[in-house]
Amino acid sequence: MKYDYIIIGAGSAGCVLANRLSEDKNVTVLLLEAGGKDTKIELAIPGAYGKLMKSDVDWGFSTAPQKYVNNREIYLPRGKTLGGSSSTNAMAYVRGHKEDFNDWAKLGNKGWGYEDVLPYFIKSENNEQLNNSYHGKGGEMNVTFAQQYKTPLADAFVKGCIEKGIPENKDYNGAEMEGAGFFQFTIKNAKRESTATAFLNPAKGRKNLTIITKAHTNKIIIENNIAIGVAYFNEKNTIENAYCNKEIILSAGSFGSPQILMLSGIGDAEELKKVGVPVLKNTPGVGKNLQDHLFFATSCLCNQKKITLNSYISTLPQLGALANYLILKKGPFTISLLEAVAFLKLDKNLDRPNLQFHFAPIQIGNDGKTDFHDPTTFPTEDGFTILPTLLKPLSRGYVALRSNNPKDSLLIQPNFLEKEEDRQVLIKGYYKAKEVLMSNAFKPYRIKMHFPVDDSSEEKVLEHIKTFLETVYHPVGTCKMGNDAMAVVDDNLKVIGIEGLRVADASIMPTIVSGNTNAACIMIAEKAADLIKGEIAVS
Repeated sequence: MKYDYIIIGAGSAGCVLANRLSEDKNVTVLLLEAGGKDTKIELAIPGAYGKLMKSDVDWGFSTAPQKYVNNREIYLPRGKTLGGSSSTNAMAYVRGHKEDFNDWAKLGNKGWGYEDVLPYFIKSENNEQLNNSYHGKGGEMNVTFAQQYKTPLADAFVKGCIEKGIPENKDYNGAEMEGAGFFQFTIKNAKRESTATAFLNPAKGRKNLTIITKAHTNKIIIENNIAIGVAYFNEKNTIENAYCNKEIILSAGSFGSPQILMLSGIGDAEELKKVGVPVLKNTPGVGKNLQDHLFFATSCLCNQKKITLNSYISTLPQLGALANYLILKKGPFTISLLEAVAFLKLDKNLDRPNLQFHFAPIQIGNDGKTDFHDPTTFPTEDGFTILPTLLKPLSRGYVALRSNNPKDSLLIQPNFLEKEEDRQVLIKGYYKAKEVLMSNAFKPYRIKMHFPVDDSSEEKVLEHIKTFLETVYHPVGTCKMGNDAMAVVDDNLKVIGIEGLRVADASIMPTIVSGNTNAACIMIAEKAADLIKGEIAVS
C-alpha cells in the first residue's frame, strides 16, 4: 500500500501527528504502532498507574550497569501501546522553563524559542481551571488540577515549602516556574487523558487514517538518500512494506527513533559496521546526547491512617477504593501517585530552577524489599515522600545497537551521575527536602524521618542516593536538533542528508527541559505538523 504520510510510533507525538495530518481529507496517513491497542482497563484509571510498569504495555528497558550508581542496572519503563508513555506515565503536565526553549534557539534552531513554541502548548490544551494568556481552552488535551481527591499532606507540603523559603506558585506553567504548588494533570472526568484518548480517538473515524498496531518497524526503506517506505513486522511476524508519497515521520521515542535510524543505515559508520548494518549515511550523532531526569525518595512516617496511599496497598482497602472510583468517581484512584510539586534554585544566581520536588502521599520503603516500580511491594505503614529531582543533568549518555536484529534489546548507557555537579545537586536536594519534611507544616502528620538512617555527611547521603536513585523516565536528546557535527535533524526536524524523513518526538531536544517531558513532546508534534503542512513561515 502507498500513503502520503507514514508515522512510526503512536506515542505522545505520533498520535498528535496522526490527528493533525489527517485533518486534510486530501491526504492519506498510516500510523504504525509496535504495541497493541489501549484497551487495558488500568490505562484509564489514574490511580492504577503503578500497575502498568513491567506489564504488557511496557517495553521494560534497563540501562547498562551504571559505574557511578553502584554499578546498578536501572529500570526504564516506556509505554508500549497506543498513546505510548502518555498512556502509562504519572500524568503530570509540566511544560518546562521558558529559558529551556530559548536555549534551543540560541543553539541556532530558528523558531524554537519560548515565544515561538508557546502557541503550540496553548493550541493543544483545554485547561479546566486556568484561564489566561498562558493557557488554552478548547484544545484536545484536557489539563486539570486534582478535583475528586486531595490529601491534607499536599497542603502541608506547599506550606512547608513556603516556610523554608520556597515561594508559593499556583501555576508553574504560567509566567514563572519557580515555587511550590499542586500538579496539573492530563486527566479528564477522573480518567487518564493520553494522546490516544485526546488526539487519536477523535480521528479514528477518518477514512484517510489507517492505524496498524503490533507493527514492529524493521527499517526505513531508503533509495538515493530518499525515504520511500517502511518495512515492518506485522502481527503474524512477517515483513510487510508500506510506501509513501510525501514523508515518513519517526516518532518512536528517544530509544526507538535512533534505533530505527541506525537499523536503516543512518548513524555512526564505524558503529554500524560492527553490527553488520550497511551504511547509508554517516551521522555520528544518532543515539548520542542521551539525557534523563533522576530522583530518589526521602520519606517520613505518618501518624494518621487513610490519608496516605499506603493505606490502600492491602487488598481489602484497595478493593473498597476501587469500588468508590468505579461507582462514584471519587477517592484515591482518581489521582496520580503524585500530588504536589516545587521548582527551586539551589543557587539564587541561576536563571531557572535546577531542582524539582515531586511530592507523593506515600511512604517508599528502603528495606530492600520495595520495588520502586511495583507499588504493591511498598510498605503498608503510612508515610509521605519528597523525591528530589535533578532537572538539568550535565551527564550525557548514548544508545547503541547490539546487533542488526530489530527485535534485539538496545544498549542503553546514560552515564548517570558521571558529572560531579549532578551528584552535588542531588545531595543538596536531599538536605533541602529534609528541611521541608521537618517543617512545622508537617508537624501534625509527622512521626519521624524514615531514611537515610545517617545523613551526618555528604558521603553517606550520596551513598543513599546511589542505592535508591531511579530515572523519572524522561529520556531525550538522541536525535538532536541542530546544525553542528552531532546534529541529526535540522530545525525543520528533517533528518540531515535524507529527503522525505523527519523525526518528531523527545529525541530531538538538544537539551532536556526543566520538568516532566510529556507536554513538551506534544508541543514538538504540534509544531512538526505545521512544519509538514507548511502552515508556518520557516526562515
